[in-house]
Amino acid sequence: MLGPDGIPPITDPQQAAEHPDLAAMSVMVHGRDRKVIEAFATALAETGGEHAPKYYEYAYSMSAPEIRRLLEEIMTSTDWPVYSPFAREHFGRGKAEGKAEGKAEGKAEGRVEGQAEEAARSVLLVLAARGFDIPDGTRVRISTCTDLTQLETWLTHAATTETLEDMFNESG
Repeated sequence: MLGPDGIPPITDPQQAAEHPDLAAMSVMVHGRDRKVIEAFATALAETGGEHAPKYYEYAYSMSAPEIRRLLEEIMTSTDWPVYSPFAREHFGRGKAEGKAEGKAEGKAEGRVEGQAEEAARSVLLVLAARGFDIPDGTRVRISTCTDLTQLETWLTHAATTETLEDMFNESG
């Protein structure tokens, strides 16, 4: 079983480029260390490709709020144009409205909805990676949840739970 203690802090951009999946998890666990995020950002910017935005989105959606803020700060201070298709759509919709209020509200709403979708996808991904057979009802429960706090709790539980039922218990 892989837990936070089993994920190394990746501070070398070359190592992050060689293992972007592990680098994304390193950001989630060790992202309070600026060097971890800088290595991740450098690796994604250098390797590019269609998968780089997905690794960024997974790292972002699985991280705590303070790590997300640091990710945003570092990624916006570079020339790295990372937007999920969902975020791009909402940003464009708000921009077309031409109103400052519409843009701000559209971006915020799109960001929250996009984060919820990515968090739900991450929960399902972790459960599948751990070999759980996910019933349709459970898949729908997770996929339709829009509460980021709840999804983050489930994501944490998904990494360590013995059974699917235990994952939904408050004690985890």
